[in-house]
Amino acid sequence: MADLMLPANSRIDKGAGKTHAAPAGAKNVRRFRIYRYDPDSEARPRLDIYEVDMAGCGPMVLDALLRIKNDMDATLTLRRSCREGICGSCAMNIDGTNTLACTKGMDEIEGAIKLYPLPHMSVVKDLVPDLTGFYAQHAAIEPWLHAGQDPEKERLQSPQQRAKLDGLYECILCACCSTSCPSYWWNSDRYLGPAALLQAHRWISDSRDEAGEERLGYVDDAFRLYRCHTIMNCTKACPKHLEPAKAIAELKNLASARFS
Repeated sequence: MADLMLPANSRIDKGAGKTHAAPAGAKNVRRFRIYRYDPDSEARPRLDIYEVDMAGCGPMVLDALLRIKNDMDATLTLRRSCREGICGSCAMNIDGTNTLACTKGMDEIEGAIKLYPLPHMSVVKDLVPDLTGFYAQHAAIEPWLHAGQDPEKERLQSPQQRAKLDGLYECILCACCSTSCPSYWWNSDRYLGPAALLQAHRWISDSRDEAGEERLGYVDDAFRLYRCHTIMNCTKACPKHLEPAKAIAELKNLASARFS
């Protein structure tokens, strides 16, 4: 029988969590259960409870996180930048779903709000996952225009050619889709994942690009592309309402058409 072992310090220590109470007299209080982990210590992860006074707090999960960090516990670590669903920095698992803290309304969640880092990734600290491998996969598909020498005039596109990029270029690389995919969980060292494959399709679909065959040749691999089993978690998780699963299916069709 196989002896499967979890990584060191991956089990949550259920008895180590701390409770941060709301100020006395607070009337509108919301409870948060937040994953805390510091790899520089030898302690296992824990779940801390924060009772947040919602008076004067904004409506989004990120607003409450900033209230916690600024007013209750400065040691809480998270990523954030734009607050407008553009940068993808604040991606995390909120109430069991990968999404953006800046666009997730607290009124959409019943009961205590549970916050974890994106799943199946190494954790830098608290709610910050290590996206080094994710960004390396994005770089591997060469996300820039391959179009030979500098042209003498602008590279033009018809409206129809430009429309083929809709639903592809809007990806913000938040990693919500890839980290929701079981195939990516188990094969992230070889499977490119939904985000990188969606971006590969974006450049293959660009009429100005001259390296379509080379791009298809790179992704046409048993692991890089075909580890996708169309589970559809990626499409469900995308906070920008894109369709990575559809893009991957179209890539598979394009790859197979090369030999027909």
